[in-house]
Amino acid sequence: MDSHGQYEQQVVWAVVDADIGPLLLAATDAGLVNVVFHATGAVREQALTRLASRLGTEPLEAPDSPLLAEAIRQLEAYFAGGRRDFDLPLDWSLISGFNRQVLRELASGVPYGAVVGYGDLAGRVGQPGAAQAVGMAMGSNPLPVVVPCHRVVESDGGIGGFGGGLETKRKLLALEGVLPEPLF
Repeated sequence: MDSHGQYEQQVVWAVVDADIGPLLLAATDAGLVNVVFHATGAVREQALTRLASRLGTEPLEAPDSPLLAEAIRQLEAYFAGGRRDFDLPLDWSLISGFNRQVLRELASGVPYGAVVGYGDLAGRVGQPGAAQAVGMAMGSNPLPVVVPCHRVVESDGGIGGFGGGLETKRKLLALEGVLPEPLF
C-alpha cells in the first residue's frame, strides 16, 4: 500500500532471448502490458523509463515472477514453432481509442500464417480509408508479437513498415510460413 492506503500497481519485467533478439516483457496484475524489441542497453532503459512514467510506478526486474511466467513460456513455444496463438491476459492500459480497437481486431481476427492489408484492417473496424491511421496504430502497438502487427502488410504485396525493423518482420513472417526463410 502507498501512504494513502491505496494499493499500488505492480509492474514486473524481464528480458528473454528470442530468435529475433532480446525481448523485454513487462506485466501488471492485469496481464502482459509491454513487449519491447532489441531490449539491450539504452533501448531497455528507455522502455523502463517510459513504463514508469505511463504506469506511475517503477518497474521491478523479476524474471521469476508468476505475472511473467506464462508469457515467457508461450513466447518460447511460439519461437520454437510449437505455438500458433497466444492465450494470455493482456493489460491494454498503454493504448486507447481507435488504436486499441484496431489492435484488438488484429489480435482476434488475423490468425497465425495469415496477413491483412492496412486498408482491409481499417475496413474491419468500420473505418474504410483509414489505412494510414492503422499504420500509426501498428507503430504504437505496446504488445508486438503477441498482438501480431507483423501480420499487417501493404495491399500491393509490399511488406510495409515495422517498429522492430524490417528484418525482424521478415523473420516473424517466415516463422509463420508467410515468407520463405532467408537464404543467408
